[in-house]
Amino acid sequence: MVAREYDFWLLDLDGTLIDIEPTYVRSVFDRVSDRLGREFTEYESEIIWHGLGGSRDAQLREWGIDPLNFWDAFHSIEDPQLRAEHTFLYDDAAFVADLDCPVGLVTHCQQFLTDPVIDQLGIRDWFDTVVCCDEQLGWKPDPAPIEYAMADMGVEQASRGILAGDGSSDIGAAWNTGLDAIHVERHDPHRRNQCVLGDYRVSSFDELWSNAGQVAEYTD
Repeated sequence: MVAREYDFWLLDLDGTLIDIEPTYVRSVFDRVSDRLGREFTEYESEIIWHGLGGSRDAQLREWGIDPLNFWDAFHSIEDPQLRAEHTFLYDDAAFVADLDCPVGLVTHCQQFLTDPVIDQLGIRDWFDTVVCCDEQLGWKPDPAPIEYAMADMGVEQASRGILAGDGSSDIGAAWNTGLDAIHVERHDPHRRNQCVLGDYRVSSFDELWSNAGQVAEYTD
């Protein structure tokens, strides 16, 4: 069983353990469009929300949008409680509650949005630490947020750990910190338009247990 092979687990939040109703995403981007005077298609909204193209800031710049202006508008529009009410927990994420080792959450979701979501879903007690990346701490794939979480959990550097996430930044953060990585693909890979490598490749965490750890590695 994969869980027994590791001394600690770290997990991403959005797109990994939880997701949000598409109607909410659309409503947010409609309002961002009004603020910026630039319409976002449904596909563009999906790309940015889920980070399907890799770096969100790089993608915004490619479209000629200043990331600072975008995120200022985005975060000023979002209602934390409304977002929490439109968020759901993936069924296969329930295994986290049963992990018998230190468990941490490392997310790009900001603290004012993360707190209402994990409280609404009743999963705060799943984690020994909750780390929200920011400009001061750094952003995945930078190892700094991962190292911060490990230190907060009291995990020794020599311990064997694993990080699970849905994006390339999660895998990069794991490898940059010397951890194994699980890429959980919640979307059609053709919509991502890139190959995300990982030590394990799954579309559901259930596959980790059904295959007793013998999960296919990305090779394409």
